[in-house]
Amino acid sequence: MVGHIVRMVCVLALVPLSVDADNWPQWRGPQQDGVSTAKNLPASWSLEKNIIWKAELPSWSGSTPVIWGDRIFLTSPSPAQRPEEQEPGGPEIYILCLSKKDGSELWRYKLDEGNVLRRKHNKTSPSPVTDGAHVWVITGNGVVTCLDMDGKAVWSRDLQEDYGRFGLLFGYASSPILYDGKLILQVLHGMRTDDPSYVVALDASSGKEVWRKERPTDAIRESPDSYTTPTLLNRDGKTQIVITGGDCVTGHDPDTGREVWRANGLNPGRRGNYRIVASPVVVGDMIYAPTRQRPLLALEAGGTGDVSGNVVWKWEGAAAPDVPTPTSDGKYFYMVDDRGRAMCLDAKTGAVVWGPERTTQGIVSASPHLADGKLFLLNEYAVTTVLAAGPKYEVLGTNELDGTYTLSSPVSSGSQLFIRTATHLYCIGYSGE
Repeated sequence: MVGHIVRMVCVLALVPLSVDADNWPQWRGPQQDGVSTAKNLPASWSLEKNIIWKAELPSWSGSTPVIWGDRIFLTSPSPAQRPEEQEPGGPEIYILCLSKKDGSELWRYKLDEGNVLRRKHNKTSPSPVTDGAHVWVITGNGVVTCLDMDGKAVWSRDLQEDYGRFGLLFGYASSPILYDGKLILQVLHGMRTDDPSYVVALDASSGKEVWRKERPTDAIRESPDSYTTPTLLNRDGKTQIVITGGDCVTGHDPDTGREVWRANGLNPGRRGNYRIVASPVVVGDMIYAPTRQRPLLALEAGGTGDVSGNVVWKWEGAAAPDVPTPTSDGKYFYMVDDRGRAMCLDAKTGAVVWGPERTTQGIVSASPHLADGKLFLLNEYAVTTVLAAGPKYEVLGTNELDGTYTLSSPVSSGSQLFIRTATHLYCIGYSGE
């Protein structure tokens, strides 16, 4: 299908994602595992302590800031028309660029209109992705835009105009990823449509379709819906796209979109409400696939066709996540459920290391962040519990900010931690860092 692409600039030079430790270029970071190389991060802070700067934001969003060099990118609706009432924010959808040095706004660009509330998220839930030369973003309405680092639009297209209406019960929330000059997006739906789910790769420089493949499933009712973000697997010198949703995990050839393998077992009871929110995590040769809490599957990468037998271990106990995506350093596997109960498992065997431990009295939607020997767990009231990473459960700090609605996951860069609440983006670190 020929897409309806609006081109603003004719030439775009692509560079690969950098391995610079200070960059956080996409949802869940450089390796999409929630792990950062940041150092010297504080374990305690408050509105009066260890706040380097805070930047006022137009409205709330579940999207995560991405960072490249001295710039921070994040999406936001326009300000709410009735701030005293629960609503999705204003009708317009923006991407903002802030200075990492002081939080000042460098530019903003209007991406779309038609922001609405869909349970816990609005139309700004997908996080941007950047390669340091350009930034790409999709709205919950399916409008995909590429901009340069100065906020000038390069191209834009609308997936719903090109391929049909989205049919997820609670709206679109998956973030794009970059690979080898291609912008890869998934649309996994079924509750409100009979149209098939699909994965599409767009040429990152022009927005033109490179390939589009349907992703069939026999999941029923709401279970085809997936709010996850695809991730990349590197094995034996080859890269694959890993996708969860529709009761299964699949691996795809990034050059063609062809499905290479499939593992069933994410919904053994064939329930009709098993939509998936938490994204897959790949660490080395292990693929961790959360579901709607249970089971969480750990599979060994490799093989073609039906690889359902590749399950190394599964978790069906307490603290299995629904919304928060787990994190792992390859030795330990950390997860937190929506009620703030945290678990640490052996990443290779699934054996319990510690937990479940109740870390908060609030609801948790943000994903855990692993950095500087610490595990950062953020609840919906902007309270962060900091745990010591490793085999011993130890609370290092419990830190309050402004108490506003917080869905976005914490990120870190250099020696600074960034937390987005409903009203502000906070840069947290030791004075002078």
